[in-house]
Amino acid sequence: MPDPSPHWIPAGRARVELRFVNSRFIGTAGPAATVDGAKAFIAAVRAEMPDASHHVFAYVIGHGSTTTPGMSDDGEPSGTAGRPVLAVVRGSGLGDVVVVVTRYFGGTLLGTGGLVRAYGDTAKAALAELPRTEKIERRAIMVAVPYTAYEPARRLIAAHEGTITGETFATDVTLELSVPERRVASLEEALREATAGQAEIVTLRIE
Repeated sequence: MPDPSPHWIPAGRARVELRFVNSRFIGTAGPAATVDGAKAFIAAVRAEMPDASHHVFAYVIGHGSTTTPGMSDDGEPSGTAGRPVLAVVRGSGLGDVVVVVTRYFGGTLLGTGGLVRAYGDTAKAALAELPRTEKIERRAIMVAVPYTAYEPARRLIAAHEGTITGETFATDVTLELSVPERRVASLEEALREATAGQAEIVTLRIE
């Protein structure tokens, strides 16, 4: 049974800067739909601030029970950096998200508790500024309809928030569609009704 709860993902990027004693902590948060995407995001932040002392990161790819987490202390004492950032990310309710907390060491040691607080608070601040949107699962569908049903089919597709991604005109009209998962069943029913059962519908894949 599909999960009815909304899945929230970043709708953009955010950056904040906090100071703890003499160290600067810069939090950068953004979207990552794959582990490779998260690694690319982290690499871009490293390249942007190559002279920083540390680039601590955490990410969560996916939602619910099907998530892939990752983290790194990047040279900070074990458990003082990556773990608190990951805890904040997991508690945010977001999926497909990556956070990098960049530190410029200011010459004063913060201690274990100070590091946990600094990295965790910076991650929280970055996520608080991050715009979010609901992730809409979509399905790719191929539909063949008679020429007489072409225009009615286009109207039904638009009414069900579908997008036509390709059209082939042969014996029938074949339409390639991208449709929100929650609208697929009702669109298929509407198309069959509008064509008196002549519509041929093939589900290709989840996008």
